[in-house]
Amino acid sequence: MTEQVSLWQNEVQSGEFAELCCALYEREIAHFVLLDISNTSSLQNRLKSLPYYVKRTASRMLEVESPLDIDLQNASWSAKQASHMPLTGQDIDQVNQWYNSFNLTHGLVVPIAQESHIVLDSIDRIDTENSRFRTNVFGWFDMQSQDNDKPVKLLKPNKKVMTAACTGHTWINDHKANPTIPTLRELLLSCAINWRNFKQPLPIKQ
Repeated sequence: MTEQVSLWQNEVQSGEFAELCCALYEREIAHFVLLDISNTSSLQNRLKSLPYYVKRTASRMLEVESPLDIDLQNASWSAKQASHMPLTGQDIDQVNQWYNSFNLTHGLVVPIAQESHIVLDSIDRIDTENSRFRTNVFGWFDMQSQDNDKPVKLLKPNKKVMTAACTGHTWINDHKANPTIPTLRELLLSCAINWRNFKQPLPIKQ
């Protein structure tokens, strides 16, 4: 552990930054080991860019204004978990009304409910003419209706929902379960959440 932390000391950063970088780096390397990647050049490129994204994420987590606590050891956000997934006020009409109440912007962080937990995604394309938008991972969402056959559900952001998404809170059979660790990408997205105004994302520094 000491040797790995020392890799980041040249950045002349705080001990918290070094510890956070180390935890993120260890977790991502463990994740890569489990991947079935036949294209070695693709893996090499991902490994090459990993230090940049690790340091960028750690820096943003320490700088951003957030109501959540940082768990340095696990490189994640921490908060008290609700007894149930926070889905009150999230029916289709309420969700669509929220997204239609303002001009959407690219990069807006949105919560997506999966079967057992909530994840973060971001808007990368807006089709105003057809009242829909596309997110980076989960694709298109219609702001006039929602596809009931889609395995995920778009939610409107609020403090409880975004807290659950950032911390990886998980519920199985409507009971609390071990948290789902957010990906490096989700952690970076969590740093673009404007907790004072969910309709306006914070810029993510390069």
